[in-house]
Amino acid sequence: MNAMPTLEHPKGLDEKSWLKILSKYREPSTGRSTFELVVTVVPFALLWALTWAAVHYGYWLGLILIVPAAGFLLRLFMIQHDCGHGSFFARRSVDDWTGRLIGVLTLTPYDYWRRAHAAHHASAGNLDERGIGDITTLTIEEYAALSRRERLAYRLYRHPVVMFGIGPAFLFLFKQRLPFGMMRSGLSPWVSTMATNAAVAIVAGLLIWAVGLVPFLLVHLPIVILAATAGIWLFYVQHQFEDTHWSKKPEWQFQQAALHGASHYDLPPVLRWMTGNIGIHHVHHLSSRVPYYRLPEVLKDHPELADLGRITIMDSLRCVKLVLWDESSRRLISFRDARPRLAGLQAS
Repeated sequence: MNAMPTLEHPKGLDEKSWLKILSKYREPSTGRSTFELVVTVVPFALLWALTWAAVHYGYWLGLILIVPAAGFLLRLFMIQHDCGHGSFFARRSVDDWTGRLIGVLTLTPYDYWRRAHAAHHASAGNLDERGIGDITTLTIEEYAALSRRERLAYRLYRHPVVMFGIGPAFLFLFKQRLPFGMMRSGLSPWVSTMATNAAVAIVAGLLIWAVGLVPFLLVHLPIVILAATAGIWLFYVQHQFEDTHWSKKPEWQFQQAALHGASHYDLPPVLRWMTGNIGIHHVHHLSSRVPYYRLPEVLKDHPELADLGRITIMDSLRCVKLVLWDESSRRLISFRDARPRLAGLQAS
């Protein structure tokens, strides 16, 4: 393997220095957090009710409200995400119970998801520790060593129709109903998933009793699927870009992988607000205790961080074809670009 390339740092500071700088942004505001929660929950509930009213009274054009409703559900997930990091309210217990309640709406068992996501943060960019809470990514050598059936399975998994179509619906509607990946990790993941399932069943049952089964499915199912698809898309492009960072121990270092292995997804202001500033992902990975509403403050005070790992919406569309990690050039590449290397590996 080639030696670790020298990376340029903003202001000439290394990652550990930035970690110290970011520590002053870690304190959440209870008032601001409460406001963020209210301006997300209330519009979501209102849009859900208006969408149901449109269906009930036969005004099918009103189904367009599903789109903004999904946006607010996605924003609720981002609040749940911050709760999982203990960065939304000042008290861990308040964060946890807020996250658990939101999990009933997002169909995401909070305590189970929090453990999986913590594993993702602890090992992001580490080629020796893949598989929990991340998108499966193989190196060229690993892909070449697969059987024909395994290669087909990987290609299907990475195909956009599966990744952003079938995958999100399967993950949020079915896979998260059991603590896959933590089936033998004690009682907590089971309690989290089963309690969430029970709460979801109760809430869904009450809504079906109130509005009817078909209207409930017509309204809630597409909202959940759209929000899930957007969430998977964001998670994907924030790590699956050409100049992301992967390495093996002992070269792998948490701070370097955090700052250079996550992107700055530079979204328009409305989308930035709706996604809870999650696009400022490199800063979030370096210091996950910074509340999402303080991430823009970091970029305002330290604009040199804005260009680090920056990708636009157009850039992100090109990231879909990047599926294999090339350890020699240290970048993600497409199946087409990997063909010469694959041919050489198969011939040897």
